[in-house]
Amino acid sequence: MTVEIVIAFLMRLGLVALFLPFSAYYVLVDFAGARTHAMTLGVGRTVASLMMLAALFIEIVMSLGVLSGVADRFAAVVLAVFCVMTALLYKQFWKTDDFAFVGTSRGLGIFWDFWKNIALAAAFLMVAFGPDAQSIGEGIDAFLANPFSSSNPYALSRAGG
Repeated sequence: MTVEIVIAFLMRLGLVALFLPFSAYYVLVDFAGARTHAMTLGVGRTVASLMMLAALFIEIVMSLGVLSGVADRFAAVVLAVFCVMTALLYKQFWKTDDFAFVGTSRGLGIFWDFWKNIALAAAFLMVAFGPDAQSIGEGIDAFLANPFSSSNPYALSRAGG
């Protein structure tokens, strides 16, 4: 195993660590609390339970996809959408009555959480499609041709080959 492969693995591990193990663990050990949090969106107990089960599935299965490289493009796109939806549903800083950039503000904390979710979504899209203009085009083409293919994150390219 080369240093490059270890670094690639550690980068992906850092990217998914929020979900697997931490958020997934929270939902598993305090499902009732997670469901209650989901119910703050105005949904009933059953819908909130289904939301938490779906979130648990996404957090575990898609994180494993990104980490292992199995259907990692698809998994990264799902996690990017998940991050954006989480930001829009749970991090509504614009609805707080105390949002301010100066002084103490609950809204400011939610603002930063919102943008952290958006940044995480962007990082997942870089996993799915690539970090630069050329690789994005190639990544989108590869994704559209076969959404469940691997980006082969642990392959080492060889010069001239």
